[in-house]
Formats: sequence, C-alpha cells, structure tokens
Amino acid sequence: MEKKNNKYIALWNVMKREFHRLVSRPLYLFCMIVAPLFCYVFFTTLMDSGLPTNMPVGVVDQDMTTTSRQLIRNLDAFEQTAVIAHYPNIGDARIAMQKGEIYGFYYIPDGTTAKVQAQRQPKVSFYTNNTLLIAGSLLFKDMKMMSELASGAAARTALYAKGATEDQAMAFLQPIVIDTHPLNNPWLNYSVYLCNTFAPGVLMLLIFMITVYSIGVEIKDRTAREWLRTGNNSIWISLAGKLLPHTAVFFLMGILYNVYLYGFLHFPCNSGILPMLLATLCLVLASQGMGILMIGTLPTLRLGLSFASLWGVLSFSMCGLSFPAMAMHPVLQGLANLFPLRHYFLIYVDQALNGYPMIYSWMNYVALLIFMILPFLVAHRLKGALISYKYVP
Repeated sequence: MEKKNNKYIALWNVMKREFHRLVSRPLYLFCMIVAPLFCYVFFTTLMDSGLPTNMPVGVVDQDMTTTSRQLIRNLDAFEQTAVIAHYPNIGDARIAMQKGEIYGFYYIPDGTTAKVQAQRQPKVSFYTNNTLLIAGSLLFKDMKMMSELASGAAARTALYAKGATEDQAMAFLQPIVIDTHPLNNPWLNYSVYLCNTFAPGVLMLLIFMITVYSIGVEIKDRTAREWLRTGNNSIWISLAGKLLPHTAVFFLMGILYNVYLYGFLHFPCNSGILPMLLATLCLVLASQGMGILMIGTLPTLRLGLSFASLWGVLSFSMCGLSFPAMAMHPVLQGLANLFPLRHYFLIYVDQALNGYPMIYSWMNYVALLIFMILPFLVAHRLKGALISYKYVP
C-alpha cells in the first residue's frame, strides 16, 4: 500500500512540476491555447459564406448582338460569377488574367448569332485560371452551364420554328431530368467540408510539436534526470505526470472547437456531440502517443520537431480530406492508415455526417487505440536517452 501511495505522490509531484513549467513559459500558452483559438476563428471566418461568390471574370464579345449581350447578362446573374470587364480581344483578356485582375474570361466570336440562326453550330470559348483550383473549378462550371443553356435555348427556338410544342421540345432537349439532392451537406458549404478537419488537424499538429518539445527540451536543458527522479525513476510515471496536464488542456480545446462548430455554427452533427467528443479525446491521446514515439525514435529536439512537423503536415494530404484516399496509389492508401487524422476523419464522416452508430467506426477507434500504446515500443530507449544522452547543438 505504501509503495502504491508513493507512486501516486510521485505522479502528483511530476504533474505539479509540469504545471509550473507550463505557466512559466509563454511558448506553451501560445501553442496550447492562443494558436488553436486563432486557427478556429481564422478558418471559420475565412469561409463564413460557404462558397466564394462574385468572382471577377471578363468577357470578349466580338459578336455585339442582342443575343450575345443577353448571354453575358445571364452569365453575370450566376451567384459565383461577376462580369467586371469587357475586352476587345483575347490578348487583352489574357493579360488581365495573368495579372490576377480576373479569374477567367468568356469569348463570343463574331458571327455567333448569325450561325445560331442558320443552325451552323457556332463555337464559344471560355478560359479559367486553374492555378486557383476552387475559383477556376467553380467558374468553369458556371461558364460551361451557361454555354449549355444557350445551346439548349437555340435548339428550342429551332424546334419551335418547326412546329414542336413546348413538351415535345423539352422532351427532345432533356429526355432524362436529373433531380439532385446532395447528402449531409446540402448547402455545398466549403466551411463544413474543410473546418471539421482543419480544426482537429491543427490541434493534432500542435500536440505533436508540444509533446516532442516538452520531452526534448528536458534533454536539451539537462533536466531529464531530475524529471525522472521526481517520478521515482519510472519512465511511465514521469511520462504520465508530464502529459496529463497537456491532455487536459488539449482536450479542453477540443471540446471548444466541437461546441463552436456544432453548437454555435450549427454544422451537421447527426450522431450528437458526445461521439465527436469521444473521437476528439481519442485523437488527443493518439497524437500524444505518436509524439512520444517521435522523440523516442529521434531523441534530439531539432530532429524530433522536424519529424513531428513533417508527419503533421502530411496528415492533411493523407487523411483523404482534399483528395480521396481510395483514388490514391495502393501504397499511399496503406500509408494513410499511419496518420491519426485519417481515422478521426473517417469517424467524423460516419458519426457527424452520416449519423451511423459508433459500431460502424470500430476499426478506426481500434487504430487510434494502437497509436495510444505506441510509447511501449520506445519507452526503454527513451529512458536511456533521458539518463545518458548528451545533447549536441
């Protein structure tokens, strides 16, 4: 019993020591509280409108007829497109696009209306800058739709002239009517799509960095032996006492972004907030487990931080947020499972978006549990580094 009490006392002493270090170094305050809060607000306000609107485009109208002007007015009526300039030729429009004044331009050649009336299939062109992926893709969609609508209107006029009724004309132009209902994010809101992964992803990256830094700086400052002595020379008591205060702060920040996204911004959360809080706690613990593995594998502060930053940044690409994992190379699909954010993302999709029972995500919870127990692989090596490693600047 006395030995057990000594363990609790040692754990409490390590926690007090770590708490004093947290409040005495502004770096911890910034990385654990200020930076997450800034990122939450930054990303959600950056995309508060859901989709970009009124993106500037130009027009090269060499036809100069009532039909071409009507076409331009219809294009300008799209929510995401704003016709801000008319150019005399393609060269001037191209220069304006290269300068960043417009994201694309619509080209109507001379004789377009005459060819339409003669049913000679005129051609219109549109150019978009896909260097800016979202702007280019959305404007391409609007310009393509406008061209298809114009083509349909011309064909409908020709059918009317041949005596077809409206029902006959529409049945010919659109034999299959598409009724689209986007699931789970019917507003097609980019903020819903991105912020639910950016917020935990930034938090995970900061956990990597702080976990590696808090252990690596003990080696750098030659205070590692003192830390171990405070923990009764037990690596497990020392690690638990050091990281439990971190866990509490990071989980509090995780609760904050969940309440902010699902309670204040009313993002879809079909399973309720409790499963997402559990997933957030698992992500925090899994990220700390990965951080211990990083500094245990490379027990040098600069190498450990480089490992943490590289793995954290790669997580945003490998989790399947920006590019679906199923479309990646099979090797990359396998490597994606080595990133905690990938499993959190899949839990989010199952729980918050689809509202499935938690049992559907059991494999992802097991994966996060495996990340939590990774410190067992490097505990002996890490203890040796804390006792005998000499830091080399």
